[in-house]
Amino acid sequence: MKLKARPLEIQAGGKSVAILDDDTASLLGLHSSDRVTITYKKQKTIGIVNIATNFPPSFVGLYEEISEKLGTKAGDEVEVQPADTPQSLGHVQAKVRGERLRENEIQMIVKDAVERHLSDIELASFITALYVHGLNMDETEALSRAMVRTGRTLNLKNQGPILDKHSIGGIPGDKATILIVPIVAAAGFTIPKTSSRAITSPAGTADRVESLCPVDLSIDEIKTVVGKTHGCMVWGGALELAPADDIFIQIEYPLAIDPLLLPSIMGKKKAIGATHIIIDIPAGRGAKIKTTSEAHSLAYDFIDLGKRLGMTVQCAVTFGEQPLGCAIGPALEAREALAAIMGKSPFDLKDKATSIAGILLEMVGVQDGKQTAQHILESGKAEKKLREIIEAQGGKPQVRPEDIAVGDKRAEITADKEGRILGINTADMARIAREAGAPKEKGAGVLLKAKLGEHVKKNGALFEIYAERDSKLEAALELAKKLVPISLTKGAEQGMLIDRIPVKVEHKKPFILER
Repeated sequence: MKLKARPLEIQAGGKSVAILDDDTASLLGLHSSDRVTITYKKQKTIGIVNIATNFPPSFVGLYEEISEKLGTKAGDEVEVQPADTPQSLGHVQAKVRGERLRENEIQMIVKDAVERHLSDIELASFITALYVHGLNMDETEALSRAMVRTGRTLNLKNQGPILDKHSIGGIPGDKATILIVPIVAAAGFTIPKTSSRAITSPAGTADRVESLCPVDLSIDEIKTVVGKTHGCMVWGGALELAPADDIFIQIEYPLAIDPLLLPSIMGKKKAIGATHIIIDIPAGRGAKIKTTSEAHSLAYDFIDLGKRLGMTVQCAVTFGEQPLGCAIGPALEAREALAAIMGKSPFDLKDKATSIAGILLEMVGVQDGKQTAQHILESGKAEKKLREIIEAQGGKPQVRPEDIAVGDKRAEITADKEGRILGINTADMARIAREAGAPKEKGAGVLLKAKLGEHVKKNGALFEIYAERDSKLEAALELAKKLVPISLTKGAEQGMLIDRIPVKVEHKKPFILER
């Protein structure tokens, strides 16, 4: 059917969407979420149909993803015909029935997902089926490889090992990467760190580093930076490394499920050419992984998958009962990380960074890895390397912690009694930081004034809230008073009642999804 193009100034987040009116869709035998082939001159593309009432019958509305691909302008005549159902949909349906998928079937699904031939409903069915029926290791390996094949790769042409680290997330304030990368690079090893922005947390690694230098680098720019400094810390979202993962995350987040944790992480590590990887698995009540036994099980899955993909993997199970360091929020964390690498480090941040960097160094033959990492940090070599990386990525190498702007709207939460810090609810602290405006407003966040085991006097400071706007500060302050994220005890006089269920203040339990 010949129709006139009506380019719409709307983006669909990468999806190819075409709008038809009821009558036109009926004549073509189409329903909402069916597919059409749209042809303009010699160009063809597949679009997912949305049906609109009172849309002009002689037109097809084209979201920007389609109009830009075809090069259509308003009024151009295009051919619109029903498209065949992709073969991959049959494999999605097989997984919904609980069947195991072969490698070529998974490859078809991932390829069609990247090319936007599957609708959100079909992708949601696939993700839900993976969550309900699980994946065996063959399927996990196949998904990892398919994610790499359908994206770009970073070929550094490096003669030596390529090191990398990844945290499965869930702990607010985890800015250890900003110390680990320069420590490893200062030791003479290559570590091209690509990171995510925050999905559900107050700050992703890319958000933190962006307070120090640009992170939106191209693949060629990354190669240049790594060639100069041995390391980088960049945002992976613009690089199209394993792009299927970003598509799947859009489905996982509203469903609050994460069945693709292993292939998502390992696919991206394979795409950058990593040979030796350390996986940080925080374990604790506020983390994704609640117990060390769960952490050990997940660790062996990572190690097994790494062997299948030709990568050496070790895992570090780390303490996940409280935020790392004291700062939560992009600018506050960048300040703390910079101060730490200059020698003013909270013990837990320094210990975690040198422990993980030490394991990485030992994986490539360095003796006494932690001691070596501590020496690099304490000698100033890590700071020098960090400043080299900042400069190479386009930042100011002489930046000081106080140069990093934080929110000028502040409020202090104090203790209503004297006691020792018994517990810190990490999920609640993350919610308060996000309510204050993090990560979008980089100066927003939370700064802890006391941590587990420390003594606080009555009316003593527990934490400060930072915001860039008064309204955000007020909202975060109100939430903090409702949640009461820090609990105190007087030691031997601690009462037996820990919590009351249901609590008087009901709130949605946050879902943690970090890459």
